[in-house]
Amino acid sequence: MIKEPPFDIYADPVYDIKEIKKILPHRSPFLLVDKILELSDNHIVGLKNVTMNEGFFMGHFPDEPLMPGVLQIEALAQVGGIFVLSGVEDKKSYSTYFLKINDVRFRAKVVPGDTLVFSLEPIAPIKQGICIMRGKAFVGNKLVMQGELTAQIIKNK
Repeated sequence: MIKEPPFDIYADPVYDIKEIKKILPHRSPFLLVDKILELSDNHIVGLKNVTMNEGFFMGHFPDEPLMPGVLQIEALAQVGGIFVLSGVEDKKSYSTYFLKINDVRFRAKVVPGDTLVFSLEPIAPIKQGICIMRGKAFVGNKLVMQGELTAQIIKNK
């Protein structure tokens, strides 16, 4: 079962941004996870602080800034990637790639000043490097987005 709010966003993180950068290859402006709050064998909780100085707000939309849904999905996927790679011994030697997105629903706007909290769980055990996860995104106690993601772990060349 996906962990639901409330989350302790002020707890010491499992991974801070420095540790996240050791796991994910993404960098600014495309690194969309600020910290991992919880991590176990069957769930992960990550956080992104949404700030007005992010480049996409200049065009989406200047008079009513709104975080694009596709970037919310990408942030959810990055948290999922950290979950998948957390079980790999040599994390730097592997990457995760999107294969499929299913049943994504956007429930509310995400705007500058929001703190997005992502909660994911695997739907089935990882087989042949394929991981299917269910995830939700919250701002406070409000569900703002949800969906299923399929990713593959691939050894870097």
